[in-house]
Amino acid sequence: MGIAIYILAFVFILLGVYALIAKKNVIRIIIGIGILEYGVNLLLVLVGYRKGGMAPILANGQSSANLAGRAVDPLPQAMVLTSIVIGLSITALAVALAIRLYDKYGTFDMNDIRDLRG
Repeated sequence: MGIAIYILAFVFILLGVYALIAKKNVIRIIIGIGILEYGVNLLLVLVGYRKGGMAPILANGQSSANLAGRAVDPLPQAMVLTSIVIGLSITALAVALAIRLYDKYGTFDMNDIRDLRG
C-alpha cells in the first residue's frame, strides 16, 4: 500500500472542507460533512495500519510479546467505530434541522434563508 491511499484520504478531507465552505445549499453541506468524516476515518485507519500486520487477537499458544511486534494498532480502529456512531447521529440531527428549515423557509439555500431575517 503506497502513498496513493493517503492522498485519497486527504482528497476526501479537502472535498469535505470545500463543501462546508463554498456551498450554500444545506443538503450539499450535510453531504460535505459526510465526505469529511469518511476522509478522517480513512486517515485514522491508515495511521494504525502495519504492513504484514495481523489482527490483535491472541490464539492458543501465542505469547503476547510475539503478537505486539506484528499486530496492527487496535486503538485507531476503536476510534473509527466510535466516530462512525457519532457521525451518524450528527448526520441525523443535521437532516432533521434541514427538514425544519425547509418547512419554515421553503428553501435549502442559505442565502435565501439569510435574506428572510426580520
